Amino acid sequence: MKLSVVSVTLGDSGVASVILGQSPPSSAYNEVGDGLPFFQGKVDFRRLHPIPRVWCTGGRKFAEPGDILISVRAPVGDVNVATEQSAIGRGLAAVRPGPDSDPWFLYFALLYSKPTLEAMATGSTFASINRTTLNGLNIPFFDRLTQVAIGRFLRSLVYRIEQEDETLRTAQALKRAAMRTLFTRGLRDEPQKETGIGPVPESWKQTTLGNLCDGPKGTIQTGPFGSQLHKDDYQETGVPVVNPTHLNAGRIDHKNVPRISDENAHRLERHRLYVNDIVLARRGQIGRMARVTESEEGWLCGTGSFLIRARQPFVDNRFLYFQLSTEPIVAWLTAHAAGAIMPNLNNMVLRQIPVFFPSVDEQTDIVAILDAIDRKIDLYHRKRVVLEDLFKALLHELMTGEIRVGELGLAELKES
Repeated sequence: MKLSVVSVTLGDSGVASVILGQSPPSSAYNEVGDGLPFFQGKVDFRRLHPIPRVWCTGGRKFAEPGDILISVRAPVGDVNVATEQSAIGRGLAAVRPGPDSDPWFLYFALLYSKPTLEAMATGSTFASINRTTLNGLNIPFFDRLTQVAIGRFLRSLVYRIEQEDETLRTAQALKRAAMRTLFTRGLRDEPQKETGIGPVPESWKQTTLGNLCDGPKGTIQTGPFGSQLHKDDYQETGVPVVNPTHLNAGRIDHKNVPRISDENAHRLERHRLYVNDIVLARRGQIGRMARVTESEEGWLCGTGSFLIRARQPFVDNRFLYFQLSTEPIVAWLTAHAAGAIMPNLNNMVLRQIPVFFPSVDEQTDIVAILDAIDRKIDLYHRKRVVLEDLFKALLHELMTGEIRVGELGLAELKES
């Protein structure tokens, strides 16, 4: 049976009180921990609690431990919980739970209400909300026991997500360390030699990316643009097109990928992607790239990206992908990118990238090690996505009374 839910305004007596932030004079700021932590906006937020970067000795408005910090300037509506007394600037407000509110329930009720606050924000340049808007915000409300149960359950789910975040960060750090070792020392316990990108095993041969991609079916190809592909060519169905925004942590994000008709795709055949091709962003964040999997075979390399494919018998394109992802190569690309505001790469720069490679057998062994780590990272990533989706669904169902905490068990968390 659906739980009875009432709507109250945030400023109602007993629900909460709102304290708007006020910035102290710039002379009061410091980065050495003198005074109280000073929070100006969302930049200091983490998932649940803020991390101080700046302190101040002349605060004018303060949050107390347990207060909910809410962003009142673009972006609007993000929330964190204060763990200590702190000064707050004009980008934040402190929402202090009243006697009728469970603090953690109030936190999740405000998180649930973020879309409403965003819609209420005003300002043509920077969206913002004021005290009147916050005090008048309608939030769902329940009896105190139900509030406590909802807050406790959702917080346990968030802690589970944080655990998965930490596991994912650990695996990613392991991969970075493994890559540093594998591409500087190799697997054959041999002496090193110094190169323009740092030490590499003595027996590894040197060439350039252009040399590896020359020849039958090898390519360094920019994605179609200009007269070849227009915004009007995109549609809801058809062949997916990969742009830089879809390159995320070494994988191609399948969300919101634009598509073009089979007819248009046919005339862009040379931009077709095959398994183990490399897609590299041409501008923006230098070094953003992904390796094509079976899921993306037949898609197209889109505007703003490079398609990189080596088809030489002495180099494994999977090994090449990992080497192009190493810190020294990304640093080399950054140093050679053009443009101060929007860094970008061109075909000539890519062709000059120095590449060092061992025997095919050693390449295969290195790829096997890094692929194994990547499979773990992918597993942790997918588990985290499942938990995030579960959290969003349960936040909605609990706040609307469609489900009771008593109807939920640990099964949801264990199965995820």
